Amino acid sequence: MNAKDRAKYTARAKIMKALAHPARLLIVDELTNRGERCVCELTELVGSDMSTVSRHLSQLKEAGIVEDEKRGQMVFYQLRVKCLSSLFNCIESVQKCNVNEQLKVLQ
Repeated sequence: MNAKDRAKYTARAKIMKALAHPARLLIVDELTNRGERCVCELTELVGSDMSTVSRHLSQLKEAGIVEDEKRGQMVFYQLRVKCLSSLFNCIESVQKCNVNEQLKVLQ
């Protein structure tokens, strides 16, 4: 693999790694479906303490998935890109195929 390809796949892996946690997937799903949210709303949704949710948001921000805006004492997050719902639809298609294959084996 040449350096250009390595850089491309490393960047992709960074994004996938940022998404590779159930709480971060929940946050991204919430931002996809309901739009901008403050940290306090996301903390309540995830059910973890604020510092844990802030670390999740930091990883998503570092990967370029979300962006934030501070308004007074509150920080609001929103998606930087809108295409993640397509990715989630693709993942769900793979899940359905896997379930169908497992059902075939059991029959």
